[in-house]
Amino acid sequence: MKTDAQLKSDVLAELKWEPSVDASKVGVEVSGGIVTLAGHVASFGEKWHAERATQRVAGVKALAVEIDVKIPGSSVRTDADIALAAEQALHWVSYMPTDAVKVMVEKGWVTLSGSVEWDYQRQTAVSAVRYLMGVKGVSNEVELKSRASATGVKADIQAAMKRHAEYDGQDISVSVEDGDVTLTGTVHSLWARELARQSAWGTPGVHHVVNNLNVSF
Repeated sequence: MKTDAQLKSDVLAELKWEPSVDASKVGVEVSGGIVTLAGHVASFGEKWHAERATQRVAGVKALAVEIDVKIPGSSVRTDADIALAAEQALHWVSYMPTDAVKVMVEKGWVTLSGSVEWDYQRQTAVSAVRYLMGVKGVSNEVELKSRASATGVKADIQAAMKRHAEYDGQDISVSVEDGDVTLTGTVHSLWARELARQSAWGTPGVHHVVNNLNVSF
C-alpha cells in the first residue's frame, strides 16, 4: 500500500503528464488515501481532466475537488452567448433527438434537462457543452425513459470489467428500484469503482446510480 507521500507524488506526476491540465495551477493534498485537489484553472474542461487524471492513479480511495474555474477576460461570455452555443452544439450531435435536451445557463453554469432513451445520450450532451468557451460547470439533469433490472446491470458491470482486465465484479452487489441503482461491495482501485459506475449507467433504463463501492488494496 502506498504512503500518502507516495500517492501525492504519483498524482502530481499524472497531472503533469496530462496535456489538458496546467499542473502548476493545481495543488494536491493527501490524507489516508483521500486526495484533495485545489487551485484555479482556466476552463471547466481542464478541471474535468484534472479529476479524471487523479482517478487513474492506483491507491486513490476518494477524491475531493476544490478547484475553481477562473475564466480569463478574453474568454468570458454572457449567459445568452453560452446558451446559444450550447444549443447549437447539441443540434450537431447526430444521434440526439431534436429538442430532447433543454439548456439553462446561470453565471456560466450550464444545466441540462429533458429526457432521452440512453445514458450515452446524456453523457454526450455533457461532452458537447463541456469545452465551450465561458462554461464554468455543467449539471446533468437529463432523465432516462426506460427501466433497468438488477440482473442486467450486474451482467453489464462484470462484462465491462473483464474487457478492461479489471476486477471481475464478483464482490459487487446491485440493487435496483424504479431505475435507481445502488452499488455495494469492494473493488481494488478507484478506477475500477468508476468503471463499475460507468457500466451501471450504460445499462438501458438506469435513471440514477448510487456508488457505495469501497476501495480495498
